[in-house]
Amino acid sequence: MDSETTNLFRRRDTFFGICEAVGQDFGFNPLWLRLAFVAPLFFFPVQTFAAYFLLGGVVLASRLIHPRKAVEPASARVETDSPADTREELALAA
Repeated sequence: MDSETTNLFRRRDTFFGICEAVGQDFGFNPLWLRLAFVAPLFFFPVQTFAAYFLLGGVVLASRLIHPRKAVEPASARVETDSPADTREELALAA
């Protein structure tokens, strides 16, 4: 999954970003959750929308109570190895 810096609720390509947020929190593809909401939408539309917005409230509450810490970019975490350490590792590998 892509780690976007934009707010899920403000993006134009999602409907409040609820399925994507749940997918990020639990580590699965949000497409499966979207498909799970489409099937009952035809038979129980009111209950499906109610469940979707209830899940959105849970996601919003969990994000407000336990906000994610900002992850530093990979370029900021560059470790500097001295050439002697690199040569020693290469010698051990050979």
